Amino acid sequence: MQIDNETVDKIAHLARLEFNDEAKVQIIKDMNNMLGFIDKLNELDTSNIEPLIYMSDEVNVLREDDVIQIITQEEGLKNAPKHDSDYFKVPKVIEK
Repeated sequence: MQIDNETVDKIAHLARLEFNDEAKVQIIKDMNNMLGFIDKLNELDTSNIEPLIYMSDEVNVLREDDVIQIITQEEGLKNAPKHDSDYFKVPKVIEK
């Protein structure tokens, strides 16, 4: 597959990008280089290679999530500038 002006124009339209003629020439060159690299990788025999799922064999050591109540709802609302019995009150930020 070769990248041409029409392909770059279509990709630019989908990505909502605009290129001048000089940039378009450079992008065509770069994209053809990428496709050439992929074609080069396709020449390798990978039939006996396991797929790489993780970049390393290290295992994350994670702690258990313990739910603890640090402050009560009333204590959390106590210093709020505006609140009702259960919630913070904030200014409206979305207009219809």
